Amino acid sequence: MSEHSAVIIERDGALAVVTLNRPSVRNAFNAELRQAFAEAVAGINADPAIRVVVLKGAGAGFCAGADLTEPFAGSITEQIEAEYKPFLTGIAEADTIWIASVHGAAAGIGGALAMACDLMVMAEDATIYLAFAAIGLIPDGGATWQLINAMGYRRAFETIIEGRRIAAAECLAHGLANRLAPREHVHDEALAWARSLVAGSPLAQKAAKRVLRHVGRMRLADAITLEARKQQALVESEDFRDAVDAFFAKRKPTFHGR
Repeated sequence: MSEHSAVIIERDGALAVVTLNRPSVRNAFNAELRQAFAEAVAGINADPAIRVVVLKGAGAGFCAGADLTEPFAGSITEQIEAEYKPFLTGIAEADTIWIASVHGAAAGIGGALAMACDLMVMAEDATIYLAFAAIGLIPDGGATWQLINAMGYRRAFETIIEGRRIAAAECLAHGLANRLAPREHVHDEALAWARSLVAGSPLAQKAAKRVLRHVGRMRLADAITLEARKQQALVESEDFRDAVDAFFAKRKPTFHGR
């Protein structure tokens, strides 16, 4: 696959490395990247020869979330359901083990993507940044489900309404991340872990993933749908439009509740 592709896939036996490849915008999701990544996830999960995947971002960050410079028309509910949900649930529901290698910020839907993976290695200075509150939105892509299951209601609610960065050490403490490493060694740590898992029992690993993914109080897919419906009303609000303008103008937004 070309180095100019939106997604780069490299294979090494039963191990695959998938790279989000829009480094100039910190791998923010536009239509091209959403389609390319959905196809990559579906293709990899359909290949029984691939057992473990390391997911990383090119350049300075893991993923900056949705590309807010891309013109948007239509329903955010439909976009989340049709373009994001397939690869988020694809990662969660596949037999394949997905490891997020987060060497920089995982923001917005990028944070949801990192948390959707089965395992996560983070740089010691990396963050999960759920900045939705700054533009008058709520986290989507299953992020609310991930946060409440990891942090409990009160800490999850605080994190969401403050739109704050969750530092790597806090991610580790809450179980959002599994391991921390110096930034320059994050990908090496993730690859070494992936290779060790390839040597493990395929059946036991598949069974463990299936059981753990289905014993929660609500399915991730249902959580994504709930968030998408709530997000639609927020995207149509004046507060959201004004906050996006403020974001690009680098000023603090003023919310009016309409």
